[in-house]
Amino acid sequence: MIRKYSTTLHGHRTSFSLESAFHDELKAVAAARRIPLAALIREVDDTRDPQSNLSSALRLYVLEWLRAQVREIS
Repeated sequence: MIRKYSTTLHGHRTSFSLESAFHDELKAVAAARRIPLAALIREVDDTRDPQSNLSSALRLYVLEWLRAQVREIS
């Protein structure tokens, strides 16, 4: 199920919608990188294509992170 989340980016409140599985993986990535979840979301927001939305950018970030993990163990 998709759930709406809120965060503050550069002093402004914003929201994004993600499936629970993606949000759980984002938290796991942040923990693995030893950074706060908010910092990871800010990083993705700062580097995403301005034409894309934050929700999509977060999903693609998780996908790429997981692909990189698979490549490391292959």
